[in-house]
Amino acid sequence: MIKLKANRRRNSRTGSSKQDQEASQKTDHIPSNLEELKERLKNELGYKKSFDIVVREMNIAGKKVMFVYLSGLVNSDLLTDVLNRLTLLDDGEVSRAVFNDFFDKYVPAGQANAEDSWSKVLTNVLSGMAAFFMDGEHDCIVLDVRNYPSRSLEEPSLEKVVRGSRDGFVESIITNISLVRRRIRDPQLRYELLQVGERTQTDVVIAYIDDIVDHQLVDSFRSKVESIKIDGIPLADKQLEEATIKRGWNPFPLVRYSERPDTVSSHLLEGAVVVFVDSSPSVMILPTTYADLVQHAEEIRQTPFIGTYLRWVRFFGIIASLIMLPLWLLFVMYPEFKPASLDFLGPEKVGKIPLFVQFLIAELGIDLMRMASVHTPSSLSTAMSLVAAILIGDIAVQTGLFNNEVILYMAVSAVGMFATPSYELGLANRIVRLVLILAVAIFGAPGLVVTAVAIFLALVCERSLNRPYMWPFIPFDLQGMISIILRKPVLFNRKRPNILRPQQQNKMPSDN
Repeated sequence: MIKLKANRRRNSRTGSSKQDQEASQKTDHIPSNLEELKERLKNELGYKKSFDIVVREMNIAGKKVMFVYLSGLVNSDLLTDVLNRLTLLDDGEVSRAVFNDFFDKYVPAGQANAEDSWSKVLTNVLSGMAAFFMDGEHDCIVLDVRNYPSRSLEEPSLEKVVRGSRDGFVESIITNISLVRRRIRDPQLRYELLQVGERTQTDVVIAYIDDIVDHQLVDSFRSKVESIKIDGIPLADKQLEEATIKRGWNPFPLVRYSERPDTVSSHLLEGAVVVFVDSSPSVMILPTTYADLVQHAEEIRQTPFIGTYLRWVRFFGIIASLIMLPLWLLFVMYPEFKPASLDFLGPEKVGKIPLFVQFLIAELGIDLMRMASVHTPSSLSTAMSLVAAILIGDIAVQTGLFNNEVILYMAVSAVGMFATPSYELGLANRIVRLVLILAVAIFGAPGLVVTAVAIFLALVCERSLNRPYMWPFIPFDLQGMISIILRKPVLFNRKRPNILRPQQQNKMPSDN
């Protein structure tokens, strides 16, 4: 009896699933009647409620036709040219084949494809394409007349160089991939288009060079993107990163962001995977390491000697921003650890607030000023800087709330953080510095050592797309270490990084 009931339930579920499938196929069918078509546009697309949805009915060559598009996303000149050419058709018996031939041969649109899926038609229209329907037909022709609004090309504010190109990525994915294609005229360069988000249908492009990249790396990331189940990613690449690569509360960035086409092109030639997301001016580079995040395009734009010097200065600034404040606090709180050569370190007066509390307040104050500068109009930023430097810093020292050395070392650490090429890594390093300061204040020297070792081990165990995050230090790679420490001349930089597992290890073409 129990088995009989189970079979009945199973059969009922099977029957309902078949009915749902048939209903789904029916709803995905394009109506052949234009009046019925307009009703579906009202119910499903918001026609006559959303003012930017344009439905234009015409009579061409004795046939009732209809165009559907979004007014703000199409090239109006191109669409007008299409309509003008359609009016040249002679009256009489016009079949669908005639329209297909006309669009293929005489319409100056980028693409004109037939489509019989209602859901795909809606997605194309919402993407900026125009749909051409003809009365009595169960399919339509989709015209690529997109023209996304975007700002002009300009140099990225976070990756400026003294010498080099001044163009940067914008919010249009078509423009961005064109900037890279301009630099890499290789027929092996591939752009795979995916869409993420049930509601947003955001365009995501995976770029790589087919005969260089590790295809397991591409397949792994593609499968992660295709498995995303989410309403949408309106915040573009950052939400895509969290949905595919970065999970949990780890503050360190596991992808590298760049707004420079030349930087992205260089990584593609190394064998990396690059991810473009529509509406975002930044591009993700995968996989990445800690060493990648501390390099900058300015080093490549200078001579090898100067580039190496700039790289070492940057490394010193980043290391100093991490350990200078915790070590100074340790020497002040525990003078027995201070070497004799550093006797001059330490304040004459501690101040009215404990030193580690001063550090915490100063860290929070710098973050507040940074956020205030982002939200302050440029015309008022100079006045805000004077208020922060004079009224806050100087008066706080004169009243005895803060110590002079605290302000000095805090400023040096802030400069080291701002010298970090990766904005995300600079914020993560600030969290590490705060943790080390708290460890020294609570546990002294053992707290500093144990906390630093724990953070380093956590970074060693971290991976970006199954690649070790601390390469080439761990696992140790001599060739990679030399490439990180020295900015080698271009003709001596013959090998691609081992961590990317490229198909072609040698960068230089063979003489044969």
